[in-house]
Amino acid sequence: MGLNIIIVAFTVIISIMAFGNVELFNNLKFNAWLVKHKKQGYRFLSHALIHGGWLHLIINMYVLFSFGRIVETAFVGLFGYKGFLYYGLLYIGGVLFSTLYDFGKHKDNPYYNAVGASGAVSAVVFASILVHPSMSLFVFPIPFALPSWVFGILYLGYSAYMGKKSVDNIGHNAHFWGSVFGIIYTIILVPGVIGNFIENVF
Repeated sequence: MGLNIIIVAFTVIISIMAFGNVELFNNLKFNAWLVKHKKQGYRFLSHALIHGGWLHLIINMYVLFSFGRIVETAFVGLFGYKGFLYYGLLYIGGVLFSTLYDFGKHKDNPYYNAVGASGAVSAVVFASILVHPSMSLFVFPIPFALPSWVFGILYLGYSAYMGKKSVDNIGHNAHFWGSVFGIIYTIILVPGVIGNFIENVF
């Protein structure tokens, strides 16, 4: 059993438990004010274990299951058993890095909360784009497949734009910064990944 499926299974279990347990949900959610003023630093990680509803959970875990297998397989192929460790660091790093911007912005706002593994999932998606740049994606409602790198550019632009607008409760900043982490981490970790990416794209 791979690490990716363990992460998916554990997240699903904890998320479902939190759906019916308000105390558990509140103890795990990301709240920048509590992190700063109550020293509850564990929330930098714990918020990725819970989700705002079934749709939020299903989408995140489906994307993680799909793209995580690609990245995990690539890392294990390159680094052997250390690939599992590197994949775990990609995921955890995505969780942490994706919250730093919102922590800085909301550390004195007791009413700001965030949940979900979206930042880590974004890191995994963009790592997969780098290691398999020739991959194509179907994105509703576009009736044809987009090259993964085109999807990546559009996704980053959309997340940055929506993060500035702040018109909904979706953590667009977490999506953006998680993506950035996934890109930087993979470039540092995988030798020649940029050259391979350029060769396949251009």
